[in-house]
Amino acid sequence: MIPADALLRALCNGHVDFVLVGGVAATIHGSSRLTQDLDIVYARTPENMARLVESLRPHHPYLRGAPPGLPFQWDVATIQRGLNFTVTTDIGDITLLGEIIGGGGFENLLPDTIQVDLFGLKCRSLSLQRLIEVKRAAGRPRDLDSIAELEAILDGRSKR
Repeated sequence: MIPADALLRALCNGHVDFVLVGGVAATIHGSSRLTQDLDIVYARTPENMARLVESLRPHHPYLRGAPPGLPFQWDVATIQRGLNFTVTTDIGDITLLGEIIGGGGFENLLPDTIQVDLFGLKCRSLSLQRLIEVKRAAGRPRDLDSIAELEAILDGRSKR
């Protein structure tokens, strides 16, 4: 897994409302797969977007894969005009999702989350069942590859 502690610390200390999705959420549920970035769905309220911008600003967020020198402004207006961003920072790569296929936005996902303690921080992660559902809906090859493992974990839990 990536060293997500610094990114999570920045988000939690900045009081950003978010839900962990993707590889880190899968790992929380017992997946053995490695991930290269932190994937979150963030609340799109003006206040939360301002907290998101301020929590990552000290870590120099820049569009991942963009050529150096490409004009990119990390501010609330940029976040409001967009929805999903893949950025690199001094403390790791993060994918910021305003909504996800098969799950919607932060408010839609919130009922299907669990609270977890990671690196001494309280975070929200998608439940295992919901994670499987959104991965299936996304239909990307890497998501489809992980569904079998996640379903086996879910099946093992239900047999206990």
